[in-house]
Amino acid sequence: MNKLNLTPAATVLVLKDSSHGMEVLMVKRSSRPPFGDLFVFPGGKIDHSDFNNKIEDLCEDITDKEASIKLGLDSGGLAYWVACIRECFEEVGILLAKKRNGEDLDLDGSDKSKFQKYRKMLLNNEIDLYKICSEEDLILMPQQIAPFSHWITPEIETRRFDTRFFIAYLPNNQTGEHDGSELIESVWISPKKALEKSRSGEMPMIMPTIKNLEQCAQFDLGSQLLENQKGLSNEDIPPILPKFFKEDGEWRGLLPGDKGYEDR
Repeated sequence: MNKLNLTPAATVLVLKDSSHGMEVLMVKRSSRPPFGDLFVFPGGKIDHSDFNNKIEDLCEDITDKEASIKLGLDSGGLAYWVACIRECFEEVGILLAKKRNGEDLDLDGSDKSKFQKYRKMLLNNEIDLYKICSEEDLILMPQQIAPFSHWITPEIETRRFDTRFFIAYLPNNQTGEHDGSELIESVWISPKKALEKSRSGEMPMIMPTIKNLEQCAQFDLGSQLLENQKGLSNEDIPPILPKFFKEDGEWRGLLPGDKGYEDR
């Protein structure tokens, strides 16, 4: 697979468990491309700040070497976990971090105002994640995150991404809220209900979103899914490169394992 011109990216399925079972946080993008008016998960390109070597000292239970092995990379794997944390905070106000003394952040209460200001500064590139953690004496919680799937943008697209999907379990005292700019709507919803709304056209989605929801729907609880994914290796999560082609005037898509995929 030619990975030239592929932009590394990370997307996060934030999960929580309620009395109704597992729920996932879905967001609706604004009308701007490339995912205008679609329901997706928070995420974006890996930023240069995500590779800050100092940030490894703030990460519990995982090193760059361990993260890289998890993703089948020579180095730089931890940047994907950091990108997940940064993107979640930027886009939906969820921060996978805790105070160094072990206390939870209370982003729904006493810490809300302060961290709303940090979020705005981060979005405006006035501060980075490492600086926020240093100023507030925080440590990150990468142990709440696990690789989930790996999708490559089809070759027919001009802008192509090498996207690692992760799952992340919602910290205590946090709910999340879309940024109102790139994201115009957010909803906590069960994977099965989201799939129903996708089929009805109420929540338009692209193939990777649908397939990731289908994978989530095989589990009753987000906590179970997180533990399952933590036990997997890079070999258990192969890259998926969809192939699209026109047949009888209509676009059709194939995934690895589908009949005819290798012939395209």
